[in-house]
Parts: sequence; C-alpha cells; structure tokens
Amino acid sequence: MPQPLPLLSRLTLERAKSSHDHIAALLGMELLKGLYPPGSKLPPEPQIIERFHVSRTVIREVMKTLAAKGFVISKTRVGTRVRERMYWNYFDADVLAWRVRLGFDDEFMHGLVEVRRALEPAAAALAAQRRSAQDVASLRECLKQMSRGGHNRQSFAEADLEFHLVVGNATGNPMMRSAASVIDTALVASFMYSSPVDDPLDYQATVGAHADIVDAIEAGDESAAAEAMRRVIDIGVERIDLTRRMQAKKR
Repeated sequence: MPQPLPLLSRLTLERAKSSHDHIAALLGMELLKGLYPPGSKLPPEPQIIERFHVSRTVIREVMKTLAAKGFVISKTRVGTRVRERMYWNYFDADVLAWRVRLGFDDEFMHGLVEVRRALEPAAAALAAQRRSAQDVASLRECLKQMSRGGHNRQSFAEADLEFHLVVGNATGNPMMRSAASVIDTALVASFMYSSPVDDPLDYQATVGAHADIVDAIEAGDESAAAEAMRRVIDIGVERIDLTRRMQAKKR
C-alpha cells in the first residue's frame, strides 16, 4: 500500500500547539467521532479541568472556540450542550484538520467530492469571466511548477493546491478563496491513496487537464473552464477508485 502523504502545510501542518489548541483539537475530534452525541452535555467544567490539568480560563476559551465552530452551546447553570451536526462548520480549517486526523471513510470522501464538484467548476467559470493578465500569468507559472520533473507526492500536491488557490483568487470573489480548506483536504485525501507522480501516464493526463483549465480561462470560455475543472476532479476520483479496487484484489 502506498505510503501516506504528509498533510499539506496550509491546512494541517504540525506546529507547536498551545494547551488551548491541543484541548480544542482533542475535544473536537471526540465530538466528530460521536463520543458526545448531539443533544448531550459535555462533562462538567471541573471534570474537564481535572482531565487536562489546566486552568478554568483555558477551558472556557476552549469552549468558546468549539462554540464558534458550531459544535456546542453553553448556558449559565445549564452546562455545555452539543449542537446538531447541521450547525457544525465543516468549512472551518481546524474542523477539517481534526476530521482528517480521524481518517478518510467513504462518507467523508464522497462529501468532499460533492462540494468540489459544486464549487470549483463555478469558480473556474467566474475566473474565465473576470481574470486579469496577472491571473493568467500566475496560472501559467503554477502549471510550469506542476510540469517540472522530480516531483514527489508532497511537492506535487503543494503545486496542485497552489493552482486551485490561484483559480479561486481569479474569481474576484473572496468566498470562493475561502473554500481553499475544502480543496486542501480533498487533495490530502486523494493523494493519501495515490498520486499522479506514481504513474507517468496519469501525471501527463493530470497536468494536461490543468492546462485545459488555464487555456479556457485565458480564452474567457466559461463553459469550457467549468468542464475542464470537472474533468480534473473526476481524474482524481477515478484514481482513488482504481487504487481501492487494486487494494481489494490483494486482500
């Protein structure tokens, strides 16, 4: 089985974490795993303080963080209750990072693909409509970086992510750029299974499909840009499906 890809730096780079970050991550992952179901209460504050050996101030800041991400709601003399999943902010970079650390199951993978198919073709179409000469030049530079020889999985994933960030920036819509965390997570998920650099033909097809996006954006062809973006996403999905089938045969 291929070695896992180190997580991309923009989303999940391991760094020195404060007590607040560490505790928020642990509780966040426990919530994502369903240890505390929606509607239930988190353990009382004194119990959490004892568990983590930190001050009340730290724990209260952690609860504010979890509340801001939609996980919980706290009320005086009532406690901290877990909210329904519909309120959880899965677009939050921390939430996605915590989910990545729990692993990739079919439901999560399919969810990422559906979001990409909904957002990224639209972003490519907007980029074709609004791109500047500098945007096109930046995309060409990204394509050059993707095309250079000697990539490993990590370096190619970084170049791939940068390409999609530039497309988002070319839309002129900051909300599109904010979808970068989803794209980042999807690329991590995809490249943990397999990467274009594992197969020369796949590598050539992937770079070529990205070149089609740039050509369409430069030409101002919105429908062609959207279709080329869908093709890039589908190539990744096909790669994952093929890898899974091959792994299933070996079992």
